[in-house]
Amino acid sequence: MPQTTVHIRSAHEGSFSVGWTGRHSLVIDRVPDEGGQGMGFSGGQLLLLALGSSYANEVFCEADRRDLEVLGVRVVVECDWEGTPARATNVRYSTRVEAEAPEDEIMALIHHVNEVADVHNTLRGGVEVELVDAEAVSMQIESRAT
Repeated sequence: MPQTTVHIRSAHEGSFSVGWTGRHSLVIDRVPDEGGQGMGFSGGQLLLLALGSSYANEVFCEADRRDLEVLGVRVVVECDWEGTPARATNVRYSTRVEAEAPEDEIMALIHHVNEVADVHNTLRGGVEVELVDAEAVSMQIESRAT
């Protein structure tokens, strides 16, 4: 798989941001209880969406390899947030896969995808996150003596 790059930029001097990659974008914000405007997904919600979407996408890929026709996939991802700084704990998910196939073949697909989904494997194996560049730009306005 090629390298993936996403961009995040705050919007209109507000608490929310826009994230994009290629032609796709979404709004990111903190929840109102944490000072946000509630205009978009929080980072934690995006983490859970990444898990759910990785699983759902992989169901279709693996089904194609097995010549199974998937009619629908549902994934629900949950976690608890603990500690300071907050960290996701007790991450769990459930799925329902509807396909034109016997139930045992669908269950085999479900369990196989659990083992091969890329975001799941990244988190399960741990991943180093490294800050490689940073820039601080002061925008201070000098006060004028009157």
